[in-house]
Amino acid sequence: HVQLVESGGGLVQVGGSLRLSCAASGNLFRRASCMGWFRQAPGKEREGVALRDDYGTPTYAYADSVKGRFTVSTDNAKNTLYLQMNNLNPEDSAMYYCAVRGSRGACTLTLSAFDIWGQGTQVTVS
Repeated sequence: HVQLVESGGGLVQVGGSLRLSCAASGNLFRRASCMGWFRQAPGKEREGVALRDDYGTPTYAYADSVKGRFTVSTDNAKNTLYLQMNNLNPEDSAMYYCAVRGSRGACTLTLSAFDIWGQGTQVTVS
């Protein structure tokens, strides 16, 4: 049973930073080539934040709202996925989810591209 477990959320002041982590069981990040972060604020749909596509040379994609502020990465051993978030604002407040595409297919920043999800970690900016 594959699991994704997020951590690192919390309460942060406007302009502050947080780093989210996502740990996977079963060496999932080493076996998968498409991994990403999504978020969902109360009353809103879940939206893509950032992804890393390791098929070939790693490429990255970011939502326009976070470009230049958020960075997705992994550790060298690909055991953990990170989301570094800088210059946070109240609009970034949401539950943040780590996700992996466990099957072949296009790696895009859309919900349908991912089929393995974590339980989420809350980020509140005030």
